[in-house]
Amino acid sequence: MNLKQNRVVVTGLGVVSSIGIGWQDFWKNIIAGKSGISRVATFDTSNYDRHCGGEIKNFDAAQFFDKRRISKFGRVSQMAIAASKLAFDDSKLELSERIRKKMAVFVGTTTGEINILQYYNDKRFITHRFVPGKNEILTFPASFLSSSIAQEFRISGSNYVFGTACAAGNYALIEAFNLIKFGKIEYACAGGADQFSRIVFTGFCRLLSVAPEKCQPFDINRQGMLLGEGAGILILETLESAKRRGAKIYSEILGYGLSCDALHMTNPSAATIAKAIKKALTMSRARIEDVNYISAHGTGTKENDRAECQAIKQVFGKYGNKIPMSSIKSMLGHTLGASSALESIVCCLAIENGEVPPTINLQSQDPECEIDCVPNRSRRAKVNLALNNSLAFGGNNACVILKKIRE
Repeated sequence: MNLKQNRVVVTGLGVVSSIGIGWQDFWKNIIAGKSGISRVATFDTSNYDRHCGGEIKNFDAAQFFDKRRISKFGRVSQMAIAASKLAFDDSKLELSERIRKKMAVFVGTTTGEINILQYYNDKRFITHRFVPGKNEILTFPASFLSSSIAQEFRISGSNYVFGTACAAGNYALIEAFNLIKFGKIEYACAGGADQFSRIVFTGFCRLLSVAPEKCQPFDINRQGMLLGEGAGILILETLESAKRRGAKIYSEILGYGLSCDALHMTNPSAATIAKAIKKALTMSRARIEDVNYISAHGTGTKENDRAECQAIKQVFGKYGNKIPMSSIKSMLGHTLGASSALESIVCCLAIENGEVPPTINLQSQDPECEIDCVPNRSRRAKVNLALNNSLAFGGNNACVILKKIRE
């Protein structure tokens, strides 16, 4: 029996980031190579030997919520709802009762509302009491991220949260893609969100993975990653629906590849990364020479950058040196569960605008990273097909391919 398979397109983009709220400011600053890294203000870092990160300094939840309702949501949910609102506004999708029933919500996160736990742990340490209120208890579970979006926009379809670490945003997009493709739903609100956290900052510092001041993916003298925060949400729907309502289409999602190293918690495997990329190309029916841009995972750690570049070489051979491949983490830091969602948005905008973002802070390229990493300045380029790599702790690899819409 032949089942109809829908084509899945992106019609709305929403961004909350350290270099811009709304995709327009975000993209302008990405192309300009602006850094969102600053001294950490969320908590006191005087007892640490690292003090920088990609915090969002100008996010005002009151711009997106009635002030009386802000306290119902933790910071991650606030950012995720704000990015969703921006994405819905951008898509011009009228949320009728029928559409709300045909839509699902998909959110990736690494830590969810972990700062609520941190706050009450600090309070218990000081007062020797642990008395969280009802509202805080309700907002702490990671599942509240997707249900809070559903509640805010009265989306009555199913909702999902993915906890596959730094690849979680891509996992959310992939599940949304699958359900739309096979007709289970018609619309999706999908992406990722994470906040800056002392708990996570402490953990990465203990792993000796945090750079002193700047993130330098693919540089021979790179010293590690920097943490960031943010939210990226995409509105997905069937091509048929988008055409029917005359929507602007940023890109079509062609396919994806998933793999798990099953090897080490923090050291990635080039062979398994290559496997995910090959799966994505196969599902998308794309040749290696069709790829015009690669959004790199590019964390700035020696292990990640080398493994990713080795995987590119395994899959693309000599052609891999010719494909523009940049890391926006050089500007944002690592936004964890939000990272691959924000990078998928960058792929959409590169396709839309014919320009690819730079990898900033590059001074001397690592010879083991034989790629065109678009050093320091953006570049005009015709982008018909883009590959978004996301490689998480635990070896959870998720690669997504997006393409300029063709009739």
